[in-house]
Amino acid sequence: MSFGVSMLKPAANNPAIRPQLTDALIASVHTKRAQALALLQSAAAEFPAITFANSYGAEDMVLTDLISKENLSIEIFSLDTGRLPAETYTLMGEVEQTYVIKPLVFFPKHEAVENYVRTQGINAFYESIDLRKACCHMRKVEPLQRALANKQAWITGMRAEQAATRASLPVREFDAGNKLEKFNPLSDWTEKEVWAYIRLFEVPYNALHEQFYPSIGCAPCTRAVAMGEDIRAGRWWWENPDSKECGLHVKK
Repeated sequence: MSFGVSMLKPAANNPAIRPQLTDALIASVHTKRAQALALLQSAAAEFPAITFANSYGAEDMVLTDLISKENLSIEIFSLDTGRLPAETYTLMGEVEQTYVIKPLVFFPKHEAVENYVRTQGINAFYESIDLRKACCHMRKVEPLQRALANKQAWITGMRAEQAATRASLPVREFDAGNKLEKFNPLSDWTEKEVWAYIRLFEVPYNALHEQFYPSIGCAPCTRAVAMGEDIRAGRWWWENPDSKECGLHVKK
């Protein structure tokens, strides 16, 4: 089975990423920035072995900017699944140059990928939820487990309004699956606040956001969305909304 994706022109201009910077919005961003900073400082003090999972989406760029500019003692890492969009790799390079940092990068085990492709096919993830989740597991979940090994806590850029599966997202929780504390500093941020931060603090971001990609993952499993469509509608768009997680943030 194959899925055609209608790609928008590279010059597409997504108005959602350029919110009107009203006094109220600016004030809200500064307030929430201070709250997020306080949470991150507290988390780093409580858990010296703490790390931040950066997937190079807009939210994660807000946290990358905050952690880097404030010189917080928080490690930054990313997962390279081997099927990321070219725009994501470009942003990785921009982050290294802008913040003078080199986030750790974790890759899937080549034996697992080779076996999956040889036995199931190069794009088998389209054929069933089980095969899709198996692909996510070898490309994301297993590398994440290695990234979190010997850590006491980790940080994500998840927001509560992003998906039905995240509606009650707390700013702090115990991650039973990985057996460590988990912090979600942007849980109560709105999409407007995220983009207002990016504009106010001149944060680099993924060029795919210009083309109506609010949520960006692997290239074959991500598409643009229509104006007003759900934020996560472009991720695994052939599945029901209540199942659309890769396994990184599923509660035990």
